[in-house]
Amino acid sequence: MAGFGKRFADWFTGRDAEKGPISVGGQAVMEGVMMKGPKYMAVAVRDASGRIQVKRKPVKQLSKKYPFLGWPIIRGVVNFFVMLVSGMKTLMDSAEMAGGEVEEPSAFEKKVAKALHMKPDDVMMIFAVVLALVMAVGLFFMIPTALETLIKKAVKSRVLVNLCGGVIRILVFLTYVLLVSRLKEIRRVFQYHGAEHKTVFCYEHKLPLTVENAQKFTTLHPRCGTSFLVIVMVISILVFTLLGTDSSNVFKRMGSRLLLLPLVAGVSYEVLRALGRAKDTPLVCALRWPGLMVQKITTAQPDDSMVEVAICSLKYALDMPDYLPKEQAADEAKPEEPKGE
Repeated sequence: MAGFGKRFADWFTGRDAEKGPISVGGQAVMEGVMMKGPKYMAVAVRDASGRIQVKRKPVKQLSKKYPFLGWPIIRGVVNFFVMLVSGMKTLMDSAEMAGGEVEEPSAFEKKVAKALHMKPDDVMMIFAVVLALVMAVGLFFMIPTALETLIKKAVKSRVLVNLCGGVIRILVFLTYVLLVSRLKEIRRVFQYHGAEHKTVFCYEHKLPLTVENAQKFTTLHPRCGTSFLVIVMVISILVFTLLGTDSSNVFKRMGSRLLLLPLVAGVSYEVLRALGRAKDTPLVCALRWPGLMVQKITTAQPDDSMVEVAICSLKYALDMPDYLPKEQAADEAKPEEPKGE
């Protein structure tokens, strides 16, 4: 009994993640990969000249300062917003590192920054995050909820109406992912997404981080953000059915869904976390399967140069000594030729 109490306390506070192997994760960006370890987050990007550019910064864990933010459900909501903000910032950094044109803050954003005593770039990022949230909530939750209201006029069963809304939500999500995957630029991001997964698998299997070793693994990983979104779609059906309003008023119905979204995100994070750490039993594999199938759209087979970038990013995030590929590291270590008089 004492052992169970200890395990429960470790799970509740999140200390269980610290006792196992070091957990790493990442995100595909423009021409590169972001990797996050326990102490550092690194972004590695291949620029137009073919060289790998890297930025690294310390990871700040809010739960260290405010322990309650590491409690179940709450930590899922916190992680979602932290990753959303840092993900947007990482995308902007990667575009700059790759040599692309960086968007300048608008006049309005500069005025807001001045009024709030903030940097214009930070204000621009906040606006981008808010816009992304509004678009995602509107597309994947508000539109399906409006259609639910229409379905309710013909179907009286609360469970069936919410199930129809959930199916619509999933279909909208899959359609969006399929359409986006047809874009050439996004296809390359999906290849880097595959490189990220292969590299994480290679590390988790305790193999040397080499391109040859990483390429042996699949591009489908159980802890992927894509799987998280699939779980969100499924959990939302249960939460909205049990706790959401059954009103025929579309605004009340939308308001109810919005208020329950943090709970949906928090529960979904716990499910993803549990499935990612669980042994490969038939039940666990069955529960992982839908998310892995959608990853067949959001990941693609990377070439060796992409895997090389992902490995470089992970090495920086884990503070390993040989950060760069040997050829580039040797080249950068060469002293500059003295200039003639």
